[in-house]
Amino acid sequence: MAYLNLAEYQGTPIATPADVIAARPASSLTALEWQVVAIAQRDRLSTLEEPGRMAIALGAIFGGQRANPKLADARLEALRRLAVLAWHRGYALPPHEIRAFHAAGFTTEQYESLLASISRGRAALNQGKRHEHDLTH
Repeated sequence: MAYLNLAEYQGTPIATPADVIAARPASSLTALEWQVVAIAQRDRLSTLEEPGRMAIALGAIFGGQRANPKLADARLEALRRLAVLAWHRGYALPPHEIRAFHAAGFTTEQYESLLASISRGRAALNQGKRHEHDLTH
């Protein structure tokens, strides 16, 4: 049996954050970004709209907040917006949202990876609904 002496590494990082980030493929999203995509699955299309004057006035009178306020990080908000649209509309996305996604610093490879993942998720959801329908009839 071999022995590996790790004592010499004590207190020394094995990988720095730059190493970990560099090791991530450019086409991949980070764990945080995938969380935003997962959360976007439950968001309604109405979360993409700015509240109207009436909604603002009623909010001022009765209090309350929007159900899903914009994310503070502009890059993550661009991702959320595109993900919400993709979850609801599939590949039929407005060109201005795709441009905003790329302007936020996302690559074409990340765009394709995102849409492929959401497409698989939508297919699985639809398959589950069909199976559920078959069981009830």
